[in-house]
Amino acid sequence: MMYRTVGFGTQRRYLEPWMIAVLIVLSLTVVAVTIGLLVHFLVFHQKMEYYHGSFKILDPQINNNFGQSNTYQLKDLRETTENLVDELFIDSAWKKNYIKNQVVRLTPEEDGVKADVIMVFQFPSTEQRAVREKKIQSFLNQKMRNLRALPINASSVQVNAMSSSTGELTVQASCGKRVAPLHVNRIASGVIAPKAAWPWQASLQYDNIHQCGATLISNTWLVTAAHCFQRYKNPHQWTVSFGTKINPPLMKRNVKRFIVHENYHSASREYDIAVVQVSYRVTFSDDIRRICLPEASASFQPNSTVYITGFGALYYGGESQNELREARVKIISDDVCKQPQVYGNDIKSGMFCAGYMEGIYDACRGDSGGPLVTRDLKDTWYLIGIVSWGDNCGQRDKPGVYTQVTYYRNWIASKTGL
Repeated sequence: MMYRTVGFGTQRRYLEPWMIAVLIVLSLTVVAVTIGLLVHFLVFHQKMEYYHGSFKILDPQINNNFGQSNTYQLKDLRETTENLVDELFIDSAWKKNYIKNQVVRLTPEEDGVKADVIMVFQFPSTEQRAVREKKIQSFLNQKMRNLRALPINASSVQVNAMSSSTGELTVQASCGKRVAPLHVNRIASGVIAPKAAWPWQASLQYDNIHQCGATLISNTWLVTAAHCFQRYKNPHQWTVSFGTKINPPLMKRNVKRFIVHENYHSASREYDIAVVQVSYRVTFSDDIRRICLPEASASFQPNSTVYITGFGALYYGGESQNELREARVKIISDDVCKQPQVYGNDIKSGMFCAGYMEGIYDACRGDSGGPLVTRDLKDTWYLIGIVSWGDNCGQRDKPGVYTQVTYYRNWIASKTGL
């Protein structure tokens, strides 16, 4: 008989070692796939939710100063209120869902000021918003009863869910505008950027020494390269400075935390993106502004003119510079950039090249993490690339390689709410 059906007999049958190994591998694979699906569902199947909160700050002195147009006191009150709401949620069970808040209006009332705040959260799409609306209001009502930082009438707290479109428009307002005229040459060779020309540019510093560039995308968040944090991982030793000079800085902030992309691996240079949250909100001015983020569906054509800025070296092996420099370059097609004499298969998804095939105009050491930007017909500026890597600086057939912001647009939103 050719067939030997395996059944339950009286004799014990032992598995061969190779069969045990196969079963273990299959079991681990099933577990890994299950965990992956759970993570994907819990993390990526979430959406941004916006809530409008209002409450009364009990301080008649503040109300009186409204009539005197005390701009600085109003600014301080706005920042104090936003930091207070931040701390309440970050130090609570809501910390995994809370993204940010923004005071949109301060209105004088009897014995105080009414604050209107937009709060941004990220929740699984399957949960009920109406239930969360009540929970958020109850939480704020409870936590605001005995605050030392601000005397707040806890019974005045009101929370209402907002539509995503209304909330997003409010959060994203007034980005990508600059006051300086556009006169750009290059980074390598030392052309200095005019004052207020690139108000979203920042310097990431470890122990007060410039390491990388970064781009301001809100009053608390910046985008940079993941590899900037490969060596130094303590956020409390990092600072961010703003302005066209590192020393003296126009403004400086401590880093509260940074989030490196979960899939980043230095060997392949893929997923070279990170976001940075500063400990105290940035005050916007003509010299310090945030840039706009493009939609994930946006595309930018080869040979388009784009601009890079940074405090990096002027030549390979050189030192970072104290003054911000700028360059005008072109987007290079993947067909050209993936040629064997250029970068071949090293160009992965989420990367693109910009510069000139003849070299000269390029980013260099110390420019990593900084912005590659473009503008639309309304003169609004968008961040489309992050300085990532390259072979030497300004060499023929070796243009700069940039992290593609649109490729990671949804990841940025998942971490920052922007």
